[in-house]
Amino acid sequence: MGEAKRRKEALGEKYGQEANILPWLPISKSQGEQFVKWTTKGTWTGIGLLAAYWVTIRFIGPAFGWWQVD
Repeated sequence: MGEAKRRKEALGEKYGQEANILPWLPISKSQGEQFVKWTTKGTWTGIGLLAAYWVTIRFIGPAFGWWQVD
């Protein structure tokens, strides 16, 4: 009997299903990886928006007289 057949018999209904990150947390490993991917993308988007806001406040605003920087 091959290893795959033994594993299938041992796992029963759970054979072929993706494992959870933690037994008590109903999130699979691929869902965890997708979460990391989305949060990383969101973080870099936020950093870019913050930098654009800072450039606007620091350089563009005073050039048009919106804010006075001493």
